[in-house]
Amino acid sequence: MASLPVFIPAKLFPSILSHETLINHFETNLPRHSSAITSPVRQNHTVSPPSSLLLMPSWSSCPSLPYMGVKLVTYFPHNSSQNLPGIHGSYTLFSSTTGQTLASMDGTVLTLYRTSSVSGLGSKILARDDSQVLIMVGSGALAPHLIKSHLAAKPSLRRVIIWNRTPQKAQDLAETLSKDSQHREISFESHDSLDEIIPLGDIISCATNSTVPLVKGELLKPGTHLDLVGSFSHEMKECDDEAIKRGSVFVDNDTALVEAGELVGAFERGVITREEICGNLVELINGEREGRKSASGITVFKSVGSGTVDLLTAQLVHETYLSSF
Repeated sequence: MASLPVFIPAKLFPSILSHETLINHFETNLPRHSSAITSPVRQNHTVSPPSSLLLMPSWSSCPSLPYMGVKLVTYFPHNSSQNLPGIHGSYTLFSSTTGQTLASMDGTVLTLYRTSSVSGLGSKILARDDSQVLIMVGSGALAPHLIKSHLAAKPSLRRVIIWNRTPQKAQDLAETLSKDSQHREISFESHDSLDEIIPLGDIISCATNSTVPLVKGELLKPGTHLDLVGSFSHEMKECDDEAIKRGSVFVDNDTALVEAGELVGAFERGVITREEICGNLVELINGEREGRKSASGITVFKSVGSGTVDLLTAQLVHETYLSSF
């Protein structure tokens, strides 16, 4: 008799996953399995502007990764006015051998862990090993995960400065993280002026819904690593053309070349060409593309996510859950 599907709620994720273990899982398994995983371009249906429904299926043809899954996500950015999260989601994992449902899990928290850990892996490969200051642009649900992921990727970090359009939210997040016993050696603070703190950043991580550029390329100091997470449509952008022009630009996967507002706009305006994109995450891990070329170079990493990393995250969550509970 087949075992019943398990439900893995959000509250269990911290006891199952850490950002460090997921970064390592991606680094090992993305090169190993990415060619065997099919992840169609996600469907993004506008429900009522600007709200949308996103569907992200993925399946593996590899016997050592016998899974398929689908993530359903709703994106309602105006929820912040009601003090509700802007993103809700659910992930269902199936056996690719029998088609049976294996697990259903909270897709929102899965997305937070996988998105931040992809950024963490990008930072691990591209940011300077002596990076000390992290600038966090945005203080939504993803921000604490991104901060923890970058801290796991670069143990040299000692100072985190958070900016948000609503200064109180940035201050609240800094105070919350300051109470985290795991990061007692880190200074967490907030600042009202983004332009003043951008030149301080060794790593700058952005997770916003912005449709106007926030990070000005002229303010980036030599050696900065810029991590762009928020945009997933042509209208959204977190940095200006100068940041793209000054940096060596990498992507998590090639979908970013057709989805990310910063890149699509730069291509259209002739700032850079698609051929000037320096590589994707799998190419970086495999050493097929060179990452950071000098201590003074600026690197830009744009991620949009994929069904592939969703599936690998669900795999780790499910297998760890079965072995632990």
